[in-house]
Amino acid sequence: LPAELSYLREYFRYPDTSPFSTFLHYYHFGASVEEIAKDVAHEKPDLVGISSLFSPYHREALACAREIKKRLNIPALMGGSHVSAAPLSVLNDSSVDFIIRGEGERPFVEFLKAWEAGHPLESVPNLGFKRNGEPVLNPMTENFPLDELPLADFSDLNLDRYLFEKKPLCFITTSRGCPHQCSFCSVHSTFGEKFRRRSPENVLSEIRQRYSERYRVFDFEDDNLSFHKEDLKAILNALIAEFPANVLRLAAMNGISYLSLDQEILELMRRAGFRSLNISLVSANADVLARLKRPHTLTKYLDVVNQAHALGFDIVSYQILGIPYETLDDMVDTMALMASLPVLIGASIFYLTPGCPIAGEFPEMTESDIFKSRSTAMAIETDQFRRDDLYTLFITARIINSLKGLRLKGNKATLQDALMAAEQGGHREKLGAQLLRKLLDERRLYAATKGGLELLPRFRADIFLKVWTKSKSVRTQHGDLIDL
Repeated sequence: LPAELSYLREYFRYPDTSPFSTFLHYYHFGASVEEIAKDVAHEKPDLVGISSLFSPYHREALACAREIKKRLNIPALMGGSHVSAAPLSVLNDSSVDFIIRGEGERPFVEFLKAWEAGHPLESVPNLGFKRNGEPVLNPMTENFPLDELPLADFSDLNLDRYLFEKKPLCFITTSRGCPHQCSFCSVHSTFGEKFRRRSPENVLSEIRQRYSERYRVFDFEDDNLSFHKEDLKAILNALIAEFPANVLRLAAMNGISYLSLDQEILELMRRAGFRSLNISLVSANADVLARLKRPHTLTKYLDVVNQAHALGFDIVSYQILGIPYETLDDMVDTMALMASLPVLIGASIFYLTPGCPIAGEFPEMTESDIFKSRSTAMAIETDQFRRDDLYTLFITARIINSLKGLRLKGNKATLQDALMAAEQGGHREKLGAQLLRKLLDERRLYAATKGGLELLPRFRADIFLKVWTKSKSVRTQHGDLIDL
């Protein structure tokens, strides 16, 4: 475990097999930097491009550059969201020769032309380079219009490695940027202030091509998919008209802004192939949302949840725990509200990232701070809440979700009836019911390990009980009511 995260040993200490488990291992996912460098060397390139998309993993991107340079005496160019948010820290690394800020299509092409011809690099937009060892950042410019960008070539991808519910999946993006200014988001450091979208026909042409390539699941990645309602309606109506029912599966797993959703849009989404809906409440407190410059309202959220549930959507609703402006009671109130609604609770713990406006209210981020820009780090504490509180609420959401996933006889049950129903289920359901009974009886939560039950000392039963008491009832994802 890296030294910066050593404090997490007190929280993620047991291999818990229960449905309330959190995390355990810290490990490198994917090919090692040595394997990556070996594969790059096999191609014998003149230049290597590396994406550094996520700030907490920027060290891995730099490690790749260093390892590649050990094998090949070639320049390294780096781009991606982290580079856009912290360009100088990346460019100042000795293993990086060039960077591109913002969107890369236009500047990358212009860089290659200038670099290959030996022309001055000062004319290349968005480029960062070194002059006599000193970093130089060229001015930013707009990218090509989105409709002019060619589709990515998927011909060398193995469809069997990209499956969702046993069907080939691909991603679709209908826009870039965001029309909003939420202070916890760094999207504008990459895409600028303009919100740009593709035409409906351009999006449909991509879906048609991917369908001809045997893709059947289409995951829309941009959460402002519904911002321009007429565009989305045109896309959905065309898909309904062109494809037989139940052939396409549509999703927006990254989440979709509920601000522009309404009955008509939701009905069209359902008919076109959407089955689930991921939306983000963030907080139920209007003052907190205002300070975050988030235009979404609780009233609109409740309308969308009720409409979507009536149409048969499986809904996941996200709450951000540990927003600096929130109190512990604010977080409890939001979770208790979502417990009462037919949604699964997606609890995400707040973290700072370079480039987000709210970071300006904190001391300048250090290398260690950037490394901890991840939900699992539980890095931000204030005088209103501590790390134990965030940990407890994260697990509390999992406990509530264990009840929300139950299928009950009838549309209403007592807690005891619900626990008995869980005990008739599989091993994890039985284990969850056992641990919840112990928690309510003893005011202690245990992890289930191969060696038996182990106490989780950082879990605060008093905070759990605040949520539990305030909730009064839990509404399952199917709409059944469990009285607490």
